[in-house]
Amino acid sequence: MLIALIILTVAVVAYATGANANFKGVASLYGSGTSSFPTAVRWAALTTAAGSVVSVFLATGLMKAFSGKGLVPDALVADPMFFLAVAAGAAVTCGMATWWGFPVSTTHALTGALLGAGLAADAGKVDFSTLWTSFARPLLLAPLAAVALGGILYAILKPLRLAPDHRSPLLDGLHFLSAGAVCFARGMNDTPKMAALLFGGVVTWSNLQGMALVLVAMTAGGLLSARKVAETLAHKITGMNPGQGFVANLSTAILVIIGSLKGLPLSTTHVSVGSLLGIGVATRQTHWRTAIPVLLAWCITLPCAALVGAIIFALSRLLSASH
Repeated sequence: MLIALIILTVAVVAYATGANANFKGVASLYGSGTSSFPTAVRWAALTTAAGSVVSVFLATGLMKAFSGKGLVPDALVADPMFFLAVAAGAAVTCGMATWWGFPVSTTHALTGALLGAGLAADAGKVDFSTLWTSFARPLLLAPLAAVALGGILYAILKPLRLAPDHRSPLLDGLHFLSAGAVCFARGMNDTPKMAALLFGGVVTWSNLQGMALVLVAMTAGGLLSARKVAETLAHKITGMNPGQGFVANLSTAILVIIGSLKGLPLSTTHVSVGSLLGIGVATRQTHWRTAIPVLLAWCITLPCAALVGAIIFALSRLLSASH
């Protein structure tokens, strides 16, 4: 029963993540008028799935990081209730954000849930140095790097006529490729993080089986429930033309692929939105009335997931003690 509940909760996390995050790579296609919403969402599903498949071979370092090893005691990493609490914390947080149309970070949600459940189990044994070096530092630096890289690339490519204001067959092709690269990178970066939740309680599953579950659920979420977040990303953060959208995608893909290969838990959300903001700042088109609430949602993602994770773990201990 417990194993089935863990599998179901991880599937819910993956579905909510797909609904919240799959569209991030193709938001510029839709926002700049380069493609329709159905075309963009299908391209996102296909390329994200491809990244999920590749993650089996190239991104196993992220699976190890999100197993909790090094952050919490090894005994806790072997406790299925710990992983149920982590999955539930991430699922509730991502699900609520998606319902309200806020693009939030799955990485933040998972990190917060790991931290909250670990503190509820034994606050004195959570390794905060590991939390900083392996999780917090890359998460804080990545969006700043994205803002800078987005602005720099636009300043370089615009005079070279590689980021024009209008559509052209060449730009459309490059734009679709860059959007696919972002989705591919996100699939490669996020899939092992969620699959890691299975192996504390479902130890007989292979990496391939765990990632297959995440891939299917994430694809379904992206195809069926992405509309609210899509509108926020495509139309409410900054105005963009096709050339600007291409540059934002290019900078996002570069940073996230490097992070995945290095085993760094970057937030594709933060990098993607940071790149869009970098373009918006450079062109003075940022819609701060929407951007500021999105940034505030980022700030509460981790503590919200930590709180839910801690509550679920504490309740599970009370229930097991009563029996």
